[in-house]
Amino acid sequence: MAVIPPPANADDELSAMAIEELDAACALPWPDIRQITPWGDSFTGFAPSGREVEIERRYLWAHAPEGAVAVEVEVRDPTARTGAEARALLTGAD
Repeated sequence: MAVIPPPANADDELSAMAIEELDAACALPWPDIRQITPWGDSFTGFAPSGREVEIERRYLWAHAPEGAVAVEVEVRDPTARTGAEARALLTGAD
């Protein structure tokens, strides 16, 4: 699994949440990931500090390598207008 870390200036708490959500999103068995792709959802959650955040998860077909799935997670604080993203590329061999 290749992970693209969030930008260095992203909120540390949001970055940690994005990586944690990405780990959960990638924990699905490969056949299940292929079956639900393309798919995405968003929901409201709470950061460890108690602030309300929006969490968005996406499973998208990657351009390369063929058959790979890009898993993307974004965690946003709409009030502070900040956010963090994490991304993984799954090939089934991971």
